Amino acid sequence: MGRETPHQHAQSPTVEAVLDQHRYRAIFRQHAAAVAVVTLDGPTGPVGFTATSVISVSASPPVLAFSVAGTSSSWPALSTAETVVVNFLSADQADVSARFATPGIDRFADRGWDRLPTGEPVLHGVRARVRARVLDRIPAGSSFLVTLLGLDSDAPRRDARPLIYLDRTYPLLQSQGTDHPASAVD
Repeated sequence: MGRETPHQHAQSPTVEAVLDQHRYRAIFRQHAAAVAVVTLDGPTGPVGFTATSVISVSASPPVLAFSVAGTSSSWPALSTAETVVVNFLSADQADVSARFATPGIDRFADRGWDRLPTGEPVLHGVRARVRARVLDRIPAGSSFLVTLLGLDSDAPRRDARPLIYLDRTYPLLQSQGTDHPASAVD
């Protein structure tokens, strides 16, 4: 009788305490994440940025997502883009990650990229890439959650380890003998 239903709780007028943003950032600095660079064709040329927030949402259909700050210099082009390419970086591409995370520079000055026949810029030497159509841009605080439908990809390079970002560094993954596959997670 005294239990709230989820519906009643959602309508509760009480204000919840919000986690301190400094503590929140400290937690996520200690959360290892694979590094990708999202590229797209903007109105004045190629656009790209480093993303450590890429997630798989659904395998059928193939939906992935990432978040991007609304203050990002890439947001104006991304806010109207129809397609993007998610370039999954390999462990030897820390310099690429740093370049695409640096504001105010020409991130494509290095010729380590080409264009797909469909026009999007793609990076050389990546572990894998997925060309995707933008499904939605969902406001989330000061950022946007961008959902994508995977259209096509290249075969992933199994010989390359992923680039990992942890506590503002790029630690190398070390194999401890035989790699043991983790059980599938739904």
